[in-house]
Amino acid sequence: MNEKRPRVGVGVIVWKNGQVLLGQRKGSHGAGKWGFVGGHLEFGETIETCASRELMEETGIKALSFQLGPWTSDLIDEDKHYVTLFVLVDQFEGEPRALEPHRCEKWEWFDWNALPSPLFTPIESLLLKFELGQMATQLVT
Repeated sequence: MNEKRPRVGVGVIVWKNGQVLLGQRKGSHGAGKWGFVGGHLEFGETIETCASRELMEETGIKALSFQLGPWTSDLIDEDKHYVTLFVLVDQFEGEPRALEPHRCEKWEWFDWNALPSPLFTPIESLLLKFELGQMATQLVT
C-alpha cells in the first residue's frame, strides 16, 4: 500500500531581542526559502526533545527553555503534507553555526517585523493564521 500520509514536523522559533533565527534551506523541500530550525518528530519522541535535538544538530545551540506554540497544516511542493508544531526557545546557550551545510546555506537573525523572502510554507501559514502583532506578543510573553 503506497498511501500518502501527513508527517509531523517541529519548527523551532529561536527568539532573541526581538529577532528570530532563520536559515536558508537547500537540498530538500523548500530549497531556497528561509525557515526555522526544524525537522521530523521521531517515533516516541516528545516535541521538546525533538526541538532540542534539531536545534543542536543544525546550529550547535543548546535550548534552556521551551514553550509550545501554534501549529499549521500545509501541502508543500504539492506532494508532501506536513503538520508543523512550533516551539519557542528564548533561553539558550551558544551562537548559531551551519552544522548541516548540505541542508542549510546559512543562519541569520531577522527582526520579526522584517522577515526575508521567500519564507518556508509553514512560516507563511503561521503568519496567515496569526496577525503579526498577535504572534509577536505571544512570542515575548
